[in-house]
Amino acid sequence: MGAKEVDNAELSDKALVVAIRKALTSAQSGDTDRYNELVQLMYIIKKPDDVDVVAQLQTLLKILSRSVACLDEVHHKVLLDRIFGTTIWDHKPNVNVMYALLDLIVSLATTSGKHLSSCLNMLVSNLLSQPRILDNKMLELLSRVHAALHKISFLVPLAPSILLPILAQSLPSVHDKDRFQLVVPYVENLLQLENSSIGKVFGNVILRVVMERLLDLDLEIGWDDILQDDSAIAMFDMELDLAVEGTTNEGEEFPVRSLNQNGNAVSDLLDDLMVLYFDHLKSCQDSGRLDEVFENLFESFVNLILNAQKTKISQFLMFYACSLDPENCGVKFASKLLDIFLNSNNNNQVTRTNAVAYLASYLARAKFLPASFVASMLKRLVDECADYCRTCNDDARPEEHQVFYSVCQAILYLLCFRMRSILDVPRFRSQITPLESVLSHKLDPLRVCLPSVVSEFLYQAKAGGLFIVSDAFIFDDLPESELSRALGGFFPFDPCLLKKTNRLISRDFIFWETVITAYDEDDEDEVLPEVIVYGDTDSDDDDDDDDVHDNEVDKMSITPKHSFMHETERLLKMPWLIRPSTCHRESL
Repeated sequence: MGAKEVDNAELSDKALVVAIRKALTSAQSGDTDRYNELVQLMYIIKKPDDVDVVAQLQTLLKILSRSVACLDEVHHKVLLDRIFGTTIWDHKPNVNVMYALLDLIVSLATTSGKHLSSCLNMLVSNLLSQPRILDNKMLELLSRVHAALHKISFLVPLAPSILLPILAQSLPSVHDKDRFQLVVPYVENLLQLENSSIGKVFGNVILRVVMERLLDLDLEIGWDDILQDDSAIAMFDMELDLAVEGTTNEGEEFPVRSLNQNGNAVSDLLDDLMVLYFDHLKSCQDSGRLDEVFENLFESFVNLILNAQKTKISQFLMFYACSLDPENCGVKFASKLLDIFLNSNNNNQVTRTNAVAYLASYLARAKFLPASFVASMLKRLVDECADYCRTCNDDARPEEHQVFYSVCQAILYLLCFRMRSILDVPRFRSQITPLESVLSHKLDPLRVCLPSVVSEFLYQAKAGGLFIVSDAFIFDDLPESELSRALGGFFPFDPCLLKKTNRLISRDFIFWETVITAYDEDDEDEVLPEVIVYGDTDSDDDDDDDDVHDNEVDKMSITPKHSFMHETERLLKMPWLIRPSTCHRESL
């Protein structure tokens, strides 16, 4: 029984089934003539215009679906290899044949466990090779592939545990740049699976796998032309220097310079994948699944991103998820970060300092969080520092009190963004009263924290009357950055430098140029008080040099003059491409 018999219309379906099963059985006893004809018939897919042979193949596949018990791994290896090696997208005109092939795959997977892994690999391989653009016929074919995976996973209890590693291992690595064009459609398929019945079994793992690849791409983006680990850079000036023409208002131009402008394949791919993940989170919100997905997302964030070095983009998955549901996810994210920091059982200093850095950066940048909630979080941090100071009689030693200094820097950074809203409400102001005693403590947090953050904070504190800036806050003989370098600066939610990603978060993001500071007044001519930090006492010898740079400094910055502004000439020449927070954590 071979190709001729398959094409014989006079034979009944039952007779065809019997004949093909006989050909398969004969191959096991050494008579392979009829079997070889069946194998050859599998190659006629390459003749899409031959209606008769296409019909033969469709008939063969349907009969094989009813005869899978007769297929042997050894004696029918060539036929099985041909079945499992078929790329369905290469045969667009023969969609009915491909439907029959997918039915055969389901039958093979659900009838005998020995073919299960091969069937799942075949389906996943076709997800990976899916074209970027699909017409209606191919979209239907794609839905059939998903349906096959669902059916197999439902009917075979072991299938999900085999499918998961196949899905994860098939995702191209960041070093496999020849297959970059396959990543976006494949990730799109993974996220669709997460939103299906399969996702109920291991959706959390799918989210983690995709996030892990995003993180890999994130870390692959280099900062070769960036000044690294320089605490003397005025970070608020830097963010303004990143700004280009346009505003941060919704619907207007992209407000910060973009990595994509360099045409970097990795950054372009990461941007596309972030948008895909954002779309998936939005669909989860629309279907009422966001709260469930957020829990899985946060778990993956803690395991993958929280302690990763030099993340620049991937953390914005959490920011976007929070912006979709501020009252639930938005509050939950901050509360969970605070719990990680306050957990007395957590002996990992890096985890605690990173958690508080993420918390402060998030509270500073999230436009969707109410001032009352920000104030309550700020109070918890201030109280924690005050309690620490009451039990510590040590001097300034960053390496011994790293967590304490990290919290202090987080508080100062947060207040740089939120000072005005805190001071405008007496109750909020009173809640941070202990901060003055913390900053006056012999641990000298103002000497250890990042100079640009300290300067901006003191400037606003004095202008807003938070407390009297006393001699305790003026340091005359401290070499600049001697202690602050030991702490470093980490502000994970500084502006996102991917164009598409930024556009989706910008309406919910507080850019420094939009912050109303405590020293912002209606009268632009009012002379604001100068805050002296680290003993910045300009001598007459420096006057002429300062005059040379005054105009340029005024153009690039609204932050106060301070001792490290003598580095203005170097700052003006530095690359534009990065914010200071990318120099974080190497010192931790």
